[in-house]
Amino acid sequence: MKKYSFNNIAFFILVIMLFGSCNVQPETIHYGEDNCHYCSMTIVDKIHGAEIVTKKGKVFKFDAVECMINYAAEIDKEEVSIYLSNHYDSPEELIDATQATFLISKNISSPMGAFLTSFESKASAEKVKSEKGGDVFTWEELLEHLKH
Repeated sequence: MKKYSFNNIAFFILVIMLFGSCNVQPETIHYGEDNCHYCSMTIVDKIHGAEIVTKKGKVFKFDAVECMINYAAEIDKEEVSIYLSNHYDSPEELIDATQATFLISKNISSPMGAFLTSFESKASAEKVKSEKGGDVFTWEELLEHLKH
């Protein structure tokens, strides 16, 4: 039977702790309690919240997609693992923002006044656009649009 020294056991525990502490996953947004990392407003709107999760597992919460995009412009994008946003059809549910479709419509207000809303599918965004008006964007198109 192989014997393990205290150093081997300590090293094994340290490795487990290091790998376990870098959990890259979203956190629940606590509406009415959490504050936006960019503008410091309390996050209350369950349709427009957003999150960035870094490769080290740090989570930054936002009250609107535009706050997330503004913050992302100030950081090293190589550090970001996931961009997430709430979406119109299932408030409070977070989806991959880079795969979402976005609608800017003056008839759907958002917390920061950009009238920007996320949708899980293009079909859903187009349906709401037909009712409320506005312009539809992919993630990349939205980033380019907001630069101007």
